[in-house]
Amino acid sequence: MNRRLLFIVLAPLAAGVLRIPGATSLAAADIWNAVPYAIIGVTVIDVEAGVARPDQTVLVRDDRVDAIGPADDVSIPSDAVIVDGRGLFLMPGLCDAHVHFVDPEVFGRVMVANGVLFARDTGMPTADILNVKDRLNRGVLIGPELVATGTILDGEPPLIPEISIGLGSPEAARAAVRQQAAAGVDMIKVYSRLDRDTLFAILGEASALGLKVVGHVPESVSIGEAASAGLASSEHFFGFERLIAELLGQPVRREYVGMGSEAGYLLRLGDVDAQTMAQALGQLRESGLTVCPTVNVFKVGVHTSQFKSGHFPLGEYISPTILETWRSLWGEQDDLPDILWKAWARVVVRLQEAGIPLMVGTDLCTPGSLPGFSVHDEMEIWQDAGVPPADVLRSASLVPARFMGLNDRLGTLSAGATASMVLLRANPLDDVRNAREIEAVFLRGRYYDRAALDQLLAEARDLAKR
Repeated sequence: MNRRLLFIVLAPLAAGVLRIPGATSLAAADIWNAVPYAIIGVTVIDVEAGVARPDQTVLVRDDRVDAIGPADDVSIPSDAVIVDGRGLFLMPGLCDAHVHFVDPEVFGRVMVANGVLFARDTGMPTADILNVKDRLNRGVLIGPELVATGTILDGEPPLIPEISIGLGSPEAARAAVRQQAAAGVDMIKVYSRLDRDTLFAILGEASALGLKVVGHVPESVSIGEAASAGLASSEHFFGFERLIAELLGQPVRREYVGMGSEAGYLLRLGDVDAQTMAQALGQLRESGLTVCPTVNVFKVGVHTSQFKSGHFPLGEYISPTILETWRSLWGEQDDLPDILWKAWARVVVRLQEAGIPLMVGTDLCTPGSLPGFSVHDEMEIWQDAGVPPADVLRSASLVPARFMGLNDRLGTLSAGATASMVLLRANPLDDVRNAREIEAVFLRGRYYDRAALDQLLAEARDLAKR
C-alpha cells in the first residue's frame, strides 16, 4: 500500500487539533421555533419509495414535523410563518456516516449549509467527542445531530495512538468495550491491527451490551468471518480486496502487513466468475453487513499537489492547522492515478446490485475531505458509476438513519419526524447533483433561509482562519 493511501485511510490526525469551543451565538433554547412554520405547495421527496409527491403542505412545530400531506388535509394555524414551497423540493436532511469531527464550529456550519444534518463520528478521543456530541445535539453548537464511537479499539501497537488504544488480549478487549459503554458511546469502532481472538472478544462483549461494532475489517480475518461474527458496518474497501483475491484462488495472509496491501485486487473484479461473486455478496447481505465505502477519500488523492499548495476549491473552510497536518502526512507524495477509486466505485455498484445496504460517508477530515461538500461529491461518484439516484439518496439519508436506530425520526419525512429537512430548487431524484441546489434548511425545526445559510458559510470562513 502506498504512503498516500495509508494516510488517507488512517485519518492520523495530529494530537491537539480538536477544538472544543464554548457556546456560540445560537443558544440551546433558540433551536426551537416560537411559532410554527407551514411549507405550502412543495414537492416532497419520498426517499423510501423513491418518488416525488407534488403539492404538499408540511407543518413544522417546534423541532418536529407536525403534519404532512395535501393542502386540504393539513390545517395551517393562523400564527404560522408561511414558506412558499411552490417550485421547490423538500427532502430529508443528508447524513455523513463517517466523520472525524475535529473542528466543530467550522465543520458544523458548513455541513448545515450543505444540507448534511446528521452524522456518525467514527473515531475521536471518547471524552472529547462525547462533549461535542452533547453540545451539537442540545443545539449549543450549530451542526448536525451526531452519534459517536469514541476511541478506536486496535491491536498493539495501535496505528493511530492519538485516537486509539491498543489491545493485546481478549480480556483487555472485553474490558475496553465495557469502559466505552459506560462512557456512553453509541457504537464500538475496531481497526486493522486487531488479532482474531481479540476482535471476536470485542464483538461478543459489544453484542452482550447491545452495541453495534463498526470499522475496518482487521487483516487477521476475512470480511465474511467478521460479518458472520457480528461486524455491523465495514468502512472503506477493506475486506473486499481480499475477498476478490480469495475468489480468484490467490493466497491471502492473515496478519497485519499494511492496510490496503491487496488493493490491487479491486482492479480484477471482472476476472471473478459472476455467479461466484454473487454468491459471496449474497452471504454478506444475509449476514446483515452494511458498508460505508468513502470512495471520495481515494479520489482526492488524484489532486494531492493542488491540496498541498493550499490553493484548492473550498480551501477557505480548512483551517491552517488542519492543512499543515495534511501536508505533514503527504510528505513528498505526488498525485495518484485515478485507477483505484474508479475500481472501488465499480465494486460499490456491485454491492448495491447485490442488495447490501450502503451508507454515504466521507472520512472527514482526512486529507482532501471537506465538510458537507464531500457528501455531495460522494453521492455524485456513486451515481456516475451506475447507482440510481433514488438509491444514492436512500444511502445518504434513510439507510444510515436505520443503521443508527434513528429512522423513526430521521432519514424520512412523516408526521412526528424530526424537522431536519432541505428545500431544493431542483429534483434530486432526477440527478443527485440537484441536492446541491439548496434554497433553505430546517435543522431540528430551526429555519435557515438562503441568506442565513450564506451567513453560516461566511462565519465558517472566518472561524477557519484562526
